[in-house]
Amino acid sequence: MPQVDFDLDDLDADEEKYLDFYRNVGVHEDMLVPLAEHHDGPHSYYVLFDRVGGHPGMHRVLAVHLQRDYEKRTFSFEQAPLPLSAMAQSWLIHRGCPTDAIGLDPELGPPPADEATRALERRLAGDGDHYAMGYSYTSDDPDDMVVVVALCALDERAPAPFRVVVEEVDAETWTHTLREGGFDTVGEALQWCDDRLTGETGPLPPVRPAAAASRPSGVAKAPAARPPGRWR
Repeated sequence: MPQVDFDLDDLDADEEKYLDFYRNVGVHEDMLVPLAEHHDGPHSYYVLFDRVGGHPGMHRVLAVHLQRDYEKRTFSFEQAPLPLSAMAQSWLIHRGCPTDAIGLDPELGPPPADEATRALERRLAGDGDHYAMGYSYTSDDPDDMVVVVALCALDERAPAPFRVVVEEVDAETWTHTLREGGFDTVGEALQWCDDRLTGETGPLPPVRPAAAASRPSGVAKAPAARPPGRWR
């Protein structure tokens, strides 16, 4: 199993930044698997998987952007725990990583099961800044490995402004699928997530096309309650 190398030998940071890096990243270094990484001079971008994880439901993917100053022999960083690898890719792309440079290692983790999964992952990686993340839960149950994520479109004119993205791992074929559904309210989206985690739900409702979401001229849209948190 490959291990991550942050290449920080002989580099330092102020005490607060160093402790922050150690608490959020360095303390787990031996348990982090580099699913993708890209290095561009003083910048490094990582999509990491935490093999240990934390509390039930917590994110297992970590995005890290390292910035080194070799003249001053210092470093700084940003990091974000996220539920899906595509969301980590999006976070890094919007911090300067080239889109085509942060592809996932195909030998690590279950590969996509179909083209629908690959297409949705590409779109999430590219359009991540169009959504806010309000809720997620990661289940490591070997009989039902699933990640559910509730998102809210930042553009209130978007059709089905609340989305649920579901990643499911098939333990027998060792592949994963990613699917998306659309909801009119945050309550409906969160209820679907709760039902999925307890095995009481049906298929995701489709995302309505933009034309189906249009309103007669002069009719105002009621303000929607937005979940807390911001993906980007």
